[in-house]
Amino acid sequence: MRSAQVYYNGRLAGRLSKDRGVYRFEYDKDYLSLADGGPVSLTLPMRTAPYESEILFPAFVNLLSEGANKAIQTRLLKIDENDYFGLLLATAGGDRIGPLTIKEENAPARD
Repeated sequence: MRSAQVYYNGRLAGRLSKDRGVYRFEYDKDYLSLADGGPVSLTLPMRTAPYESEILFPAFVNLLSEGANKAIQTRLLKIDENDYFGLLLATAGGDRIGPLTIKEENAPARD
């Protein structure tokens, strides 16, 4: 299983994981109780029940590069171009445009 923490405007909003071909997004209980917290996407309204899908949720796919940029990233990072979750974990943790940041849980140390 691979998993990541999802931050919205710097606050932990939830957890995204992939296990046996099923993606799961679940809001953090503390985030749900915030008066000024909001959904990470209009397609993922805030709720206590987790979301599950056989494809990566569009809210997260939209964070990925496309075309030539995607080809360069996958080649340099040695990630299969169809491994959207792997690419998301490798590229969505730094400075980004927009409110979402994705940080892999239990990520191996990089040299």
